[in-house]
Amino acid sequence: MHGRRPTISSTKGVVAAAHPLAAQAGARLLGSGGNAFDAAVATAAALNVVEPYMSGLAGAGLATCWVAAERRVKVLDFVPRVPKHFPVERFRLREDLARGPLSAGVPGNLSGWAELSRAHGKKSLGDALQPAIGLARDGFPLVEFNVEETNEHAPALQSHAALGGEFTRNYLRGGNKAEAGRVLAQPELAGTFERLAAAGPQLLYGGELGNAIVTHLKSLGGYMAMSDLEQVAPKWKDPISVMYRGRVVHVPPPACEGFQFLLTLRILEGFDLAALERNGVEHLDIVYRAVRLAAGVRINNNNPSAQKLAQLLDEEHVETLRARVRDGRPITGPTEQWMEPPAGGKDPGHTTSFSIGDAEGNLICVTQSLGSPFGSGVVVPGTGVTLNNFLYWTEVNPKSPNRTAPGAELPICMSPTLATCDGVPVLALGTPGSYGILQTQAQAYVQHVDFGLPLQDAIEAPRARLWDGAFVQVEGRVAPAVVAALKQRGHDAQSFNDWTMKVGGMQAVAVDPATGVMTGAADPRRDGYAVAV
Repeated sequence: MHGRRPTISSTKGVVAAAHPLAAQAGARLLGSGGNAFDAAVATAAALNVVEPYMSGLAGAGLATCWVAAERRVKVLDFVPRVPKHFPVERFRLREDLARGPLSAGVPGNLSGWAELSRAHGKKSLGDALQPAIGLARDGFPLVEFNVEETNEHAPALQSHAALGGEFTRNYLRGGNKAEAGRVLAQPELAGTFERLAAAGPQLLYGGELGNAIVTHLKSLGGYMAMSDLEQVAPKWKDPISVMYRGRVVHVPPPACEGFQFLLTLRILEGFDLAALERNGVEHLDIVYRAVRLAAGVRINNNNPSAQKLAQLLDEEHVETLRARVRDGRPITGPTEQWMEPPAGGKDPGHTTSFSIGDAEGNLICVTQSLGSPFGSGVVVPGTGVTLNNFLYWTEVNPKSPNRTAPGAELPICMSPTLATCDGVPVLALGTPGSYGILQTQAQAYVQHVDFGLPLQDAIEAPRARLWDGAFVQVEGRVAPAVVAALKQRGHDAQSFNDWTMKVGGMQAVAVDPATGVMTGAADPRRDGYAVAV
């Protein structure tokens, strides 16, 4: 209507996900008597089928949840530890772990799905996997984004002698490239999901599927052991939170790096952004400066203790950062890791995020990933399972104070968020985007909370991605004069495409506490759709 997406609202349930078929899968569970936790499993598994380059059962992730029965926010962390035999001393550059068997981290997503179902679902895990089984067995028609992502990354994977054969057979069905309208069936993945529906997650964590993964990786020179799989145990944790404009914003605690997002909000709380021109130079200058400062704090205080984190977020420290925003001097520095990222602004992070609300009052935001597009590129024969490359997100530089140890927690730049107001949930919002996740959520919050844009409009508003140094890629819908003014203020700002996935792909559900009405919003930068029950 009026040239914009229709508002998707319901009092019974809403699913916002990065693909219409995945959102539909979650809605099916809600419509058949399941709750938001059942729908989360169905959505996550369906995304494994319809956007296999973004996430899958062998990935890792986090969930931030409002559990209505307990009237509180909880976090489920299903990011496994680094393999115990990870030979960090063999590597000097992050790029050494970009692809292949050496990059494969321990699968965590399946454990998280199973725990969401066990702890708070109303259906069985097997019931929640049924939509994904159908999609994988019967196939689904490829659309433009499927084709773009597959064909962009297929040549590199096909050229890898140890990876290309299984990749081509599984995702290209023996052909040379993906084509729009072609139906992609994944019968081996369907069979894997069917066996998981019958046997449960132990099929992976110590059983037949786990053995197939470990055996295949070892045949390629990998070092994951069955003991790594057997020790996977998703953990329920308390979130960390800050107040922003009357809302309490919750994210997972460290080793999750979402505290960068919270610190950005704390800095911005000291500025009257609503009094500024939206998308004008003052608005964007303040936000970009706050983002870059918060990134530097996160990099220099990676995986902080609870005491240290409290110091980083307290008023005394935050006010020093606000003063640095106000002083007008250019701010430069890293935004990724302590080590230098790949040159040229190339971002390997491919992730997915979805948000779900139900009629019982549950609200959940899940962010899960394979790491890079198609993860490690390792497809385990006979299973349809693609392994992640989360070891690419370890720190192997021997000079870095954040160097990764074998068996250690893996700091990860996901940040599924849930906001409450007066003790009730009002917003679940998450995004993919590698280290950009910690930047772009703050930008969307400002559009929605400070400037009062409806949720869908706030997600569609132009965003930017900040890189190491002073480089900023700004979506082309920001006025050229504003970009020029940003350059004069020390930002190496450059206009980019009008719409780009480099600034994420947000999915969100807002709840009106007075009426119980849930409104979904989905990012057009991806195949995002919101589906109501």
